[in-house]
Amino acid sequence: QVQLVESGGGLVQAGGSLRLSCVASGYTFSNYIMGWFRQAPGKEREFVAYIHRNSITYYADFVKGRFTISRDNGKKTVHLQMNSLTPEDTAVYYCAGSLRSAASTVPNSYTDWGQGTQVTVAS
Repeated sequence: QVQLVESGGGLVQAGGSLRLSCVASGYTFSNYIMGWFRQAPGKEREFVAYIHRNSITYYADFVKGRFTISRDNGKKTVHLQMNSLTPEDTAVYYCAGSLRSAASTVPNSYTDWGQGTQVTVAS
């Protein structure tokens, strides 16, 4: 098992940046594919990005060129650098881990979840 705790959310103006962090505890962190998801008010949880065990990344189309996911296995941490934020990015952002052999954009594929961190982008 791995425990995940997100941080770094907050209020930012449109066009601004935030860097989210997710700190994991547990000996299996390096074995996990790590993903970021978000859930806006009135909407279902949606995929944002994932980073594989070998650090290969994949992004949802709506964040390509703006967001960057990274991981530091030594610190058991995954980050999401978010630039050029818009009000549509307002959501609770969650990090999640998966032990599956293949990465997925589907929330149900991830077995471990953080508590979420609120990102609010003002127009």
